[in-house]
Amino acid sequence: MIWLKPIISIQLALASMRLRACHAFSPTITYRREGRATSSALLSSSNQPPPSAILDRVFESDNRPVILFDGVCNLCNNAVNTAIDWDPQGRLRFSALQSNVGRALLQAHGREADDISSIVLVTPSGAFIKSDAILGITQELNPLPFLPLRPFAGLATYVVPQFIRDLIYDGVADNRYSIMGKRDECRFDADGEFDDRFVDDSLAGS
Repeated sequence: MIWLKPIISIQLALASMRLRACHAFSPTITYRREGRATSSALLSSSNQPPPSAILDRVFESDNRPVILFDGVCNLCNNAVNTAIDWDPQGRLRFSALQSNVGRALLQAHGREADDISSIVLVTPSGAFIKSDAILGITQELNPLPFLPLRPFAGLATYVVPQFIRDLIYDGVADNRYSIMGKRDECRFDADGEFDDRFVDDSLAGS
């Protein structure tokens, strides 16, 4: 199926990155789509603002969606590299699920702070997970000039049932460490070249 090509291709291409140490958490429960939580639990550090305040900071002056990805997953990092290459206009931003900003955005949308079971696409109006997140990301990608993926992503959304899309996603996500392994350090930014594409983790500070 045509819509599978972007998902398979997005696993390719490696880029050199600056790394910082981060803790890898075990997956917990997943959800479908999340709205902003009515009450936000505090992050682990008592001097950090509540997740809802960090959410507001992230989108205060920049409305670009944020992709939350597993920062220690090699497959996920390769996908981020490809997404950057296929998004020359910089429509998307990135943050590791394990970062302070990533954990806050998870909590702000009703998820556990240590839930790295799914990629998450966070927008000013809500968040998407699993195949819905992949299709939302794919809509913003242009692998070649005059070849936007938005039509294919839109078609897949309506033609392929959600449960089938999620079965395919879960099959890859549940085995992502077996497919390409994992690293001991977490990816946060890119040596200055793509700083504007990665959310500044200091936004989660007091």
